[in-house]
Amino acid sequence: MSVVKINVLTVPAEQREVLEQRFAARAGAVENSDGFEWFELLRPVDGTDQYLVYTRWRDEESYLAWMEGGPMKAAHQGGGERPKPAATGSELWSFEVVQSAGAGRE
Repeated sequence: MSVVKINVLTVPAEQREVLEQRFAARAGAVENSDGFEWFELLRPVDGTDQYLVYTRWRDEESYLAWMEGGPMKAAHQGGGERPKPAATGSELWSFEVVQSAGAGRE
């Protein structure tokens, strides 16, 4: 059964562009991980300062292997001096996929 991990990032307005650029710069860092199914960075549009980082995994074991392995560490590390984080807070939500529908699915 697939699992969804949603990282809720609190991002001040002046850091939104920085956050989006950092995610764009590391495109592909998670996509080749075993068990990875989907990624989306969701920008808030209703006045909140919380971005959602949505990832979907084949199972919990795949997610944990990525978290504990080299690909995740590489995705979250920079060379030399580390820049100031764009987010001022983070919270992780976890879900199991019970039902799913979409265009072209049966």
